[in-house]
Amino acid sequence: MEPVSGDGTSIPIHISLTNLNCLKLCRGIERKAFPPDPLFQERSHMKAIFEELIRNIPDYKVFLTVDELDAHSFALAKQYPDIVSIFPFGKTKENRDLFCLKIGSGSQNALMFGCPHPNEPIGTMMLEYFSEQLAKNKALRDELDYTWYIVKVWDADGLQLNEGWLKGPYTIRNYSRNFFRPAGFKQVDWTFPIDYKGYHFDAAVPETEAMMKLIDEIQPHFIYSLHNAGFGGVYWYMSRPLPELYDDLYAAANREQVPLNLGEPEVPYCKPLAPAIYPNLGTEQEIDYLESYGAKEIDKILKVGNCSESYARTKYRSFTLLTELPYFYDPRIMQNDVPGTMTRRASVEVSLDMEAKSNAYLRSALEDMKDEISADNPFRLAVDAFSENRRDESTRKMIAENPEYNRTATVAEEFDNVLMSRFYKSLSYGMVIRMAEYELSRMQKVGEQDEKKEAHLKAWCKNAERQHSALMDTLEKELNYSVVSIRKLVSIQLACGLLVSDYLKDKNIV
Repeated sequence: MEPVSGDGTSIPIHISLTNLNCLKLCRGIERKAFPPDPLFQERSHMKAIFEELIRNIPDYKVFLTVDELDAHSFALAKQYPDIVSIFPFGKTKENRDLFCLKIGSGSQNALMFGCPHPNEPIGTMMLEYFSEQLAKNKALRDELDYTWYIVKVWDADGLQLNEGWLKGPYTIRNYSRNFFRPAGFKQVDWTFPIDYKGYHFDAAVPETEAMMKLIDEIQPHFIYSLHNAGFGGVYWYMSRPLPELYDDLYAAANREQVPLNLGEPEVPYCKPLAPAIYPNLGTEQEIDYLESYGAKEIDKILKVGNCSESYARTKYRSFTLLTELPYFYDPRIMQNDVPGTMTRRASVEVSLDMEAKSNAYLRSALEDMKDEISADNPFRLAVDAFSENRRDESTRKMIAENPEYNRTATVAEEFDNVLMSRFYKSLSYGMVIRMAEYELSRMQKVGEQDEKKEAHLKAWCKNAERQHSALMDTLEKELNYSVVSIRKLVSIQLACGLLVSDYLKDKNIV
């Protein structure tokens, strides 16, 4: 999932359908029919050279690892030395080099980066393909007229910790079991500096410092931040409204038969520009929201910085696009014009109650293993951050006071709150297992001999495996999910990036 919220949590709010074209796309998924969109060519800004580029995307079967991506980047620079260069632009927390490709010599700078969250590798595959095409296709470079700065993997350490699922099988069970996402204050795209209404954060991680320096050096006109959600549908964030492109973005998803995400937005202060299209948000908006519902000591609630979008827009008027994509989807996420079985307030309460119960289990694991788990264990930090009920009070106050929550929930909203939220919580269950496994592996590497500690950790592994397995058994029975192919997701992400970058190249609109 790609939460806007700094700590990776998600709180729902309703979006209402106002776009008839979107309604047409929504009903297509309910019929389980995806006919070619006859309007795409008529209304799209997509050019023939871009259409050919999209048609030729390989049918990728697996995701590439950090080492594979780096090796391919060096090979590309060697093959096209007059067009492509590669340079390190910083270090990771684990002292791994971070690499950036520079391709072409257009009139403005564009920055693209994959894995701003390490469980989101779709962007790495899009950049793998796009960088090669830019290198060998002068007409494409000339048409776009950018100097491209491409970072295939921003959170390289984190992607390495997700390698257990990158090669498949692509199931919700395998994904959640091998999932990793750092605590908010360790995330590369949530530790940019911020001073706002008395809230202060300046503890940037090394990857953030490296990206800040890169942004300062190139001052990009266009930024493409490549994200993807685990479950749901397609949706977008952008630095300012571009209504003239909305139908084209919808068409890019529709042509690949991937539904829009019409359930709940990720956070309650996120007001849609159009169905499944939202303004980019930074930490300032979350502070305003929390204050509006009486939250106190906000520094103890957030514990994160700002994001790259806010940093680049504020300093250099850069325009940032995010295209969020699902690995898995269930048709119910599209049914925003079909009534559910409970009120919207009740469906949110189900989600909040489930989260509180799950967090209690996760906190008990942390407490029981506190003496065995090292303080710098990345899974410990993540589970600790993702199991705090820090927004519960504000959210319950919001849904109690807002009359919008009196109505019947849509099927999409109910599905989002009752089932999809449980899927996302399962990711922390997987990290509890990995927290203990990580410590056992560390003991083995350093030769630590402690039979009591080892036995306790192994017992917790078994217990956590049972908890995780029981949750996945339930979800697999209740979800009617499909797996989206990598090629389809690369296609959508690339098409949207081409549409927006091409539209912006002669404009200064932020």
